[in-house]
Amino acid sequence: MIPLHLEELAKVLDGRLVLPPGARADAVVSGSVETDSRRVGAGSIFFALPGEQSDGHLFAPAAVDAGAALVVCREDLGLPVPQLVVADGYAALAALAHEVLERVRAGGRLRVVGVTGSNGKTTTKNLLRAILEQEGPTVAAEGSFNNHVGAPMTMLRIDEATRYLVLEMGAGGPGQIARLVEIAHPDIAVVLKVGLAHAGGFGGIDATEAAKAEMVTELTPRDVAVLNVDDERVARMAHRTAARVVGFGLSRGAEVRAEEVSTTIRGTEFTLVADGARIPVHLRILGEHHVMNALAALTVARELGVDLGRAVAALGTVPRAERWRMELLTRDDDVVIVNDAYNASPDSTAAALKTLAQLGRDEGRRTVAVLGEMAELGEYAQEEHDRIGRLVVRLDIRQLVVVGDAARHIHAAAGLEGSWDGESMLVPDLDAAYDVLREQLRPGDLVLVKSSNSAGLRLLGDRLAEAGAGA
Repeated sequence: MIPLHLEELAKVLDGRLVLPPGARADAVVSGSVETDSRRVGAGSIFFALPGEQSDGHLFAPAAVDAGAALVVCREDLGLPVPQLVVADGYAALAALAHEVLERVRAGGRLRVVGVTGSNGKTTTKNLLRAILEQEGPTVAAEGSFNNHVGAPMTMLRIDEATRYLVLEMGAGGPGQIARLVEIAHPDIAVVLKVGLAHAGGFGGIDATEAAKAEMVTELTPRDVAVLNVDDERVARMAHRTAARVVGFGLSRGAEVRAEEVSTTIRGTEFTLVADGARIPVHLRILGEHHVMNALAALTVARELGVDLGRAVAALGTVPRAERWRMELLTRDDDVVIVNDAYNASPDSTAAALKTLAQLGRDEGRRTVAVLGEMAELGEYAQEEHDRIGRLVVRLDIRQLVVVGDAARHIHAAAGLEGSWDGESMLVPDLDAAYDVLREQLRPGDLVLVKSSNSAGLRLLGDRLAEAGAGA
């Protein structure tokens, strides 16, 4: 974090400064900002935040032992380091992130990019980071740090030398993206897709659209809204923003578009069409659905003045979307596992299944889908799991293994499709799925493992890959 005096921090966070004997209010703090005491180092600021599972105040002494120079807390804990007592730790964290960002932005170099969408945020962020790191000092979210804690924590990693800040902006309900936009005010705001991911929290697809539109409604004419013109719900956000709009997609009307898209087990290829140029693009990431994420990243790069040839070359160096996202694992017996079980929505699951079917046909491999629950769908859960089960049959996936009772409607729907001569099995848990697959997988099989993170199938994917070691 940029250096700040304790008394400055007290003013920014609207807190009461509690100093131990010998400490001075004009002392400077410049260490990392942490909410996990295990990540605290010398000079860190530790925010003791209340959580669903535990309370950060319980770990404040451990943070001090690890070297914290300041603890932000809701009451005086009697610690031997300065404390800032605040009414709301989350609001204080947001206030600090906003202040740091604005101070760095005042230097005139920093450009802030925000990315939202029902699917693809993390992949797009990673592709953007690969491009921008070659252009200047870049800070981007770790993993899926995209909520009211993760996004401010990412902002607080910047310093005066940072040129690009790439933020994921996710939400589980209305108003949350608007709050992140208020804190960061991105210069370029990207909306990838409106789908049913987390629909239970939003209250339906129309409410999801409204929430995602929060990304662009407060932008100014100096800002840029980068919109997926192939998604009708995203495209009409152009009428809800004062920002300059730039469209990407496969449509002819997109200013940055892809043509000649193809996917093999070695990656995804397309031709980038922009500004009168045609540039071949090779992604090492599997799946045609990642073309849209690549287009979004390239559109942002274009708006930032990055040479598109350099940007395309950078994309080719990215080995995978992210851990457990369309991650290709090849066993010694030529069984190929596509481990895509970090997140799952109806849209992303359908896209992954279509990739599985296409690669199976093109490579002459037997296809196996191992599917678990798509979480947070609320009233849409049964209908959407049913739709996925029918899609498995219509794509002629040869073997389906459904894991867990929460995903049982996938299995039931597949069984109702009478024209299918494949097989579906419902198993209760990860161990049962592993036992079945260990017996049934044959050399050359192509296996997709897909579920929401909460179902834990990502661990099954890793375990299946390890089972072939030395085969």
